[in-house]
Amino acid sequence: MATESSTHPKVSIILPTWNGEDDLERLLPAIAGQDYEGEIEICAIDSSSSDRSVELLKAANVNVGVIPQSEFGHGRTRNKCAEKATGEYLVFLSQDVVPQSEFVRRLLEPFADDRVAGVYGRVLPFPDDDPLTARTVLSLPEASEKGSVRDLDALGGVWNLGPYERARYLRFNNVASAIRTSIFREIPFPETSFGEDFAWAARALTWGWRIAYVPEALAYHAHSYTLATAYERYRVDASFHRETHAHLIRPNLISVLRGIVYEVREDLRYVLKTKVPGKLRFLMRSPWLRTAMVLGQYAGSHGR
Repeated sequence: MATESSTHPKVSIILPTWNGEDDLERLLPAIAGQDYEGEIEICAIDSSSSDRSVELLKAANVNVGVIPQSEFGHGRTRNKCAEKATGEYLVFLSQDVVPQSEFVRRLLEPFADDRVAGVYGRVLPFPDDDPLTARTVLSLPEASEKGSVRDLDALGGVWNLGPYERARYLRFNNVASAIRTSIFREIPFPETSFGEDFAWAARALTWGWRIAYVPEALAYHAHSYTLATAYERYRVDASFHRETHAHLIRPNLISVLRGIVYEVREDLRYVLKTKVPGKLRFLMRSPWLRTAMVLGQYAGSHGR
């Protein structure tokens, strides 16, 4: 007969923070309200916030450490935070995510398969996000309603996939995910400037483990970009795919033009069917925002 600890294993939330006061005021109650009978601890590392982030974490009895902002690294900081975790599973969250009440419980379900090393959940925009932000989130694979379990049994290796297929097959999402602690001790996040979750998934799959996507584990998360931040965010993403997967998201100027036309057309369709005031304002902003995003992809695809 299963013991209480095996039925409801202890979970450690791994949470990097920086000036996240407003986000934490939403996230901490969402963690406290999880519909999960096992123990949940929160391990946080703060990058020297200038707001009340550390104060809020300590008030919630969070095990929080503080590092200089200059020492932050996406993989490095999460690895350091996980060192003090005592849970059987590590649940990685971004500070600006809001998991729904069944998130942890549903996220752990695929681990019933002993070969599953990591699981990530479904990410949707917040109900009050503007339509352009919402459509951006909904266009990502992490918004899909269809779950999956992936391994390399029939493929032999990740490099047997083409660049585009490889980039999609290795998807993993640190925004809302979980990894077995025992496996993470052997395969921590690599030291990369971006995409440590993709790189981790590649290593885990190569070692013979499986990655699962479970849409029933739902969280809300979105970023509203300015033109400058949209350009930079998509430049960095495209640069990562070029360097890691040899995948050029925007290989030439024709693909740039096609990308802009496609994105603006999809914005038009989405905004017109959405009940939101001021639709004209969003339709006028769409070409500027999508041009910035696609030009960022082009620059990153060519190492600029």
